[in-house]
Amino acid sequence: MSPDLKIATAFVMPLGGKDGRDVVKAFDRNRKYLRGDVARRVKLRYAPDLRFRLDPSFDESDRIETLLRDPAVKRDLGVDE
Repeated sequence: MSPDLKIATAFVMPLGGKDGRDVVKAFDRNRKYLRGDVARRVKLRYAPDLRFRLDPSFDESDRIETLLRDPAVKRDLGVDE
């Protein structure tokens, strides 16, 4: 949410992680309906404008997992396999 509560950004990721851009486009196409649904459920003076973005946290966690499995990192951490 933005500080003035006028913009809400939702980070989304499809199951399986494939076709993420298509999912974001689908949410964008249905933004008006979703905003109306939010307006009915949330008690705010104004319903926030909804923005949808692809969630990068899954890619980042995969990158970190790959780094932690690296033999050099295991050696430095003193982790035995």
